[in-house]
Amino acid sequence: MHQTITAMVETHPTEIRYDRQLLEECIAACAECAQACTSCAEACLSETDVDPLRRCIRANLDCADLCATTARVLTRHASYGEDALLGLVLAACAEACRACGDECASHAEMHRHCEVCAGACRRCAEACERLLATL
Repeated sequence: MHQTITAMVETHPTEIRYDRQLLEECIAACAECAQACTSCAEACLSETDVDPLRRCIRANLDCADLCATTARVLTRHASYGEDALLGLVLAACAEACRACGDECASHAEMHRHCEVCAGACRRCAEACERLLATL
């Protein structure tokens, strides 16, 4: 997937005002995190005892939605001129990722899918923060 993101950024006909590597890394991290969170929510729903995982499922779904939205907004980088709004989107995504990562980490000893998801959330939060710092 990262190869496609790189190719699309490199072949875009307009000037990209952001650090290309950070932009690509953030788009990839958001897409990966959205997938991991969606998968983790499904895995949580498939567990025998779902009740203790309700908060985790909600965090997963919120995080997946914010990550997918952030990836789409970042993909429209070239025609996008509102750094303030982009900053808010990145900050919201990073916050959702931190919250979801913490929630998933609290279940990681019992559920491997939560451990995997927590890692994806932390990587995405870091990628969003790195790009945000350059705006």
